Amino acid sequence: MSFDTEPSVFEAWLEQNGPIESIQAVICDLNGIMRGKRVPVEQASKVLGGGIRMPLSIVGVDVWGEDIIGSEQVFATGDRDGLCGVTGRGALPVNWTSRPSALVPLWLFVEEGKPFLADPRQALAAIIREYRELGLRPVVATELEFYLIDPEPDSAVPPISPYTGKRLDSDAILSIDELDDFGEFFSDVYKECARQNVPADAAIAENGIGQFEINLLHTDDPLKAADDAIFFKRIVKGVARKHGLAATFMAKPYGTRSGNGMHIHFSLLDEEGNNVFDDGSDEGSSTLKYAVAGLLRGMAETTLLFAPHFNSYRRLRPDTHAPTSVSWGYENRTSAIRIPGGNPAARRIEHRVAGADANPYLVVAAILGAALVGIRNKWKPPAPVAGRAYSTEKLPKIPADWGQAVDAFEAGTIAAEIFDPVLRSMLIACKRQEIAGFAEQVTDYEFSAYLEIV
Repeated sequence: MSFDTEPSVFEAWLEQNGPIESIQAVICDLNGIMRGKRVPVEQASKVLGGGIRMPLSIVGVDVWGEDIIGSEQVFATGDRDGLCGVTGRGALPVNWTSRPSALVPLWLFVEEGKPFLADPRQALAAIIREYRELGLRPVVATELEFYLIDPEPDSAVPPISPYTGKRLDSDAILSIDELDDFGEFFSDVYKECARQNVPADAAIAENGIGQFEINLLHTDDPLKAADDAIFFKRIVKGVARKHGLAATFMAKPYGTRSGNGMHIHFSLLDEEGNNVFDDGSDEGSSTLKYAVAGLLRGMAETTLLFAPHFNSYRRLRPDTHAPTSVSWGYENRTSAIRIPGGNPAARRIEHRVAGADANPYLVVAAILGAALVGIRNKWKPPAPVAGRAYSTEKLPKIPADWGQAVDAFEAGTIAAEIFDPVLRSMLIACKRQEIAGFAEQVTDYEFSAYLEIV
């Protein structure tokens, strides 16, 4: 729920969700990391009434929280503040910490009250407005994978089962026993999701040791779908800590095991509520194919949104349940774009490129934006791939290198059509600073390999 500034409204909420000592007033940066302020609960009306200000540059800091060297949003403009408005989600109870608090999600506006389009949530909202102008309403659902790991070691190590007392040591896809082993953890995840109105659906054990997936139910409000994904990740990590575990959404925490993906399903409804991807056939409508064509043409230049980090590119490898080619197919999980089977009335597109480490707002904006470009231009896709998409040499490839993805995003005409120039320049500068940071590090493996050999 959202609140007005009347104290009685928030006090009624506190009676149901309290006691709460503080409020976390947060925005989401380009990396999908929440940043903000801790405010005493007595100042709730200030937060909920739009009285909080934060630097516009905060959305563009690097993954370590450092300002971008030479950023126009920092020194060239005096590091000006933006206005923080409530998103409509209201206050969300945070009950897994030792001292309960409330999280209030915000988004940024410039001084004149206009949306700051480098804010990732505002970027997605801008795309949704374009769909509304065409009389279309996207329906979006997300599937998020994560690993539970031992919190003690400095590298990823499978957790110890609370039930058996033994460390997990084998892949157990769709294992009910593994779900039972961590039953208390999952019960608390579902409880906190219900408190924050995050529609968690089925949970499954995935391919990796201690890897799980929870689907979030579809909604015709893409902003809520992206909100839900952001809050879900925070819930999972917080509840894991409460249970003496750690949870990671890294794209590839283990070099030789399955990566964590974030698959996006979407369809489009017209003003009468009809699914415009459905024409009664198994193939889907022309509009579906136009959308697929836009996704394929824009895939290389938007890969940076789906794989935003150094570790992300370890996931995009052949035969790893992650796509490597710019391809589409019917019921084909080796392709980047999959058209699931089933009832034609539920015809939809599944986008399989993004890792769970990506920013849900930017992922959904990139997908809906590229699809919209294809629909507007009535582009036609190439023939769908049948069989193993990894082995088709003629298919163009998804960028397999972080730097290449940054260059493609910078040069991309479709990316420029989807995203505001300020967002693009901030993200490019952020990623180039991060690339430089990783380039300066010598890993233990590298050191041991070369120290006395060369």
